[in-house]
Amino acid sequence: MSAADSANLPRHIVAVVYPDVMAMDVCGPMEAFAMANFLAGRGLYRLSVAAVTSDPVSTSLGFCIVPTAALADLEGPIDTLLVAGGYGHAVALHDRALTGWLREAAPRARRHGSICTGAFVLGASGLLDGKSATTHWALAPSFARDFPSTTLEIDSIFVRDGQTYTSAGISAGIDLALALIEEDHGRTFALRVARSLVVFLKRTGGQSQFSAHLQAQFSSIPAIRKAQEWALAHLSEDLSAKALAARVGMSERNFRRLFVDELRETPREYVERIRLDEARRQIEDTDLPAQAVAKRCGFGTVDSLRRVFVRQLGVTPLWYRTQFQNKNDAAGAAV
Repeated sequence: MSAADSANLPRHIVAVVYPDVMAMDVCGPMEAFAMANFLAGRGLYRLSVAAVTSDPVSTSLGFCIVPTAALADLEGPIDTLLVAGGYGHAVALHDRALTGWLREAAPRARRHGSICTGAFVLGASGLLDGKSATTHWALAPSFARDFPSTTLEIDSIFVRDGQTYTSAGISAGIDLALALIEEDHGRTFALRVARSLVVFLKRTGGQSQFSAHLQAQFSSIPAIRKAQEWALAHLSEDLSAKALAARVGMSERNFRRLFVDELRETPREYVERIRLDEARRQIEDTDLPAQAVAKRCGFGTVDSLRRVFVRQLGVTPLWYRTQFQNKNDAAGAAV
């Protein structure tokens, strides 16, 4: 087979599962690769789901996943090997057949990694020794205790260390899959996949697990929730605590008190957070000049936009755009 023929072969993506696996940890990333195939009009990726045996595997949602093959029966070279997370990880990490196979097979793949608590299984296989990794934030203490030779970067969406990739909880598996697609086929194509899945191609590995929309969950108080939703939809308008309180029929004092009690941040901090989140997206995915981004996101001026970027992210908008923008779609933009 010629080098050209080999380059055109589908890359073999294998999701490793075990009993009580998290269904979305399997289906989310694999759907991203499947969408890439659909949009390309050809098989960029060959998708397999594998377990120790080919017997149906229980999931967190009650239904079972039927593996494509048992691990030992997988055919052909593996390009990307991903271990899914799930409630069953605590048992799976003691499965010697599973960890032994991973120990042998993962280094032969071009890249390998985990989704969420799948990092525990990788760790038990010795594949994270001396490496940096992440997992779900809630299990950081137990991971750090069980795998002291691994440097835990718990505040990251996903972490790459050489050929090893680990990602945080559930939806971060989709972020990781999009990043792998971008590695293989470029940012423009990965952005098409993200848009087709109706997700943003914006959360790079170094971004926090606690992004604006994760960290600022909607309040259980209807009036506060209404204010949050309105603010998200009207970033360029007056979003002062006084204006938001008036919009939902509350006194400013009571609004501030309930907001902080519920969300552990002030209305001003919340507004700055969601405005910054949208500004980052526009800088990455559009060619809008700085003034337009600042105005659309409610910062008013370029100087205000720059000050918030430096204070919150430690970088200027120009640096951020240089690093993360799709240069094919937004060449020549300046911030």
